[in-house]
Amino acid sequence: MCPRSCERIIEIGAGKGALTEFLLERAAEVIAIELDPKLAGHLRDRFSDNPRLRIVEADVLSTDLSQWGRVAVAGNLPYYITSPVIERILRLGERLERGIVLVQREVAARLTAKPGSRDYGFLSVQTQVVAASEVLFRVSRDAFQPPPEVESAVVRLVPHADVDQDALQPFLQFAGVCFRQKRKTLRNNLLALYSRDVLEDLPEGSMRAEQLSIEQLKAIWQRLRNRRSEKTP
Repeated sequence: MCPRSCERIIEIGAGKGALTEFLLERAAEVIAIELDPKLAGHLRDRFSDNPRLRIVEADVLSTDLSQWGRVAVAGNLPYYITSPVIERILRLGERLERGIVLVQREVAARLTAKPGSRDYGFLSVQTQVVAASEVLFRVSRDAFQPPPEVESAVVRLVPHADVDQDALQPFLQFAGVCFRQKRKTLRNNLLALYSRDVLEDLPEGSMRAEQLSIEQLKAIWQRLRNRRSEKTP
């Protein structure tokens, strides 16, 4: 999780505390977020003598992760809310030291995918525009009891230092439209934002978004953003 000791780690979905125990060896403070009241109670009992553990009984999707300042984040993410949790982690920006998350293997492939690959899509762009993402290792379903129906992988997220926060959300809104229907060309998807005459002059218009790198998408966005014939601000 941390090459050296960490000041503060947020653990998402602490469960019965299997990972919590190891995190407490690495951090001055561990903030364990757990939605299930029974599991939260179990954590209180198990670690009652450890003042470095703070248990937050709450839904991570309604919790302001930025309230604890600069943090590392770890957790076995629930598969059905993986994408929004990843989004909330990355929204920490400069407050995020790093993230180490266990996710479904297919999601790990999307988080780390390169342009032109089958798994490359909006989640890839949304993640990689703000952080370097890397699959550390795969985890077999046999490592869990009971075994889930899917294979998993551990992904490391290390935020970039030079993210333009003011431009980030407008760019991601643009990229989201580019990937709205993956089988459509960039020109057809962008008709939701720009007039046809503007898009006719777009050299990359006949390509699909999945063929374009983040830098190429940024360059297209920069060229189009100030065109007078935009339909919407």
